[in-house]
Amino acid sequence: MAAPRPRRISDFKPALTNLAQTSHYQVIFGGLPLPLRQHLNVRGVGYRFIGETVGLLCDSASLPGSSFATADIVGNYMGVTEKMAHTRAYTEIQLEFYVDSEYRTIKFLEHWMEFIASGSGQRQSSEGYFFRMAYPEDYKTNQTKIIKFDRDYANNIEYTFYGMFPQALNATPVKYGTSEILKATATFNVDRYVAGKHDSYSIFRGNSDNKNGLPDDISFYGDMFETNINYDPELFKGAFNMDASAINSIGYSAENQPFSVGGNISQ
Repeated sequence: MAAPRPRRISDFKPALTNLAQTSHYQVIFGGLPLPLRQHLNVRGVGYRFIGETVGLLCDSASLPGSSFATADIVGNYMGVTEKMAHTRAYTEIQLEFYVDSEYRTIKFLEHWMEFIASGSGQRQSSEGYFFRMAYPEDYKTNQTKIIKFDRDYANNIEYTFYGMFPQALNATPVKYGTSEILKATATFNVDRYVAGKHDSYSIFRGNSDNKNGLPDDISFYGDMFETNINYDPELFKGAFNMDASAINSIGYSAENQPFSVGGNISQ
């Protein structure tokens, strides 16, 4: 091991000039169950707004965190207490949105929460209305993403959330006086998240940025993948802006069947 030596400013410059910025990210809402999408559509929040616009209106987001619950193990070594992890817990996520002039941002959050409590099937305005929670599979989203990237778009870290739903919608203050942009803030609960691209194409090509490489031998994954890999070049051409010759350069025979490694392709 080399002896320590004084560090010069020039030693730090390469690292300190290559730091990630907080202002480059994207939020994408996806995987909302059909009953929830239909309810939101009836309430004036269209599919396109959910899939494209509401994520762009997200003014502030937080990358998720997690922690382990531990148990003390006593007795393996005399006088030593060891800690063992037994449960992984995920933090809540807070998202802040600009409110558009049609108030669809607030409607999106408000009516999502309304749907969660609509299990009774009664009209909210009815005299005997009571709350009954809907089934989780009807209101939890499994494909919402936060993608953090840098100014050159060359590197990114991607989080996909499973079992995500709004747990709290903060009160939104309005006031006379100096006019400001209206914002709505909601706290989302998640069952878990996956860090890194994990769709079939990314795993197969090994091109996910935030992971330490995947084995070249696809058999490493065992039964996770089908043994015969078939795909339609035209499918990739539209989805990934690649021409058929680029797809064929992957080295697998092209047959008129969809790509079938571990599931469907997602952009």
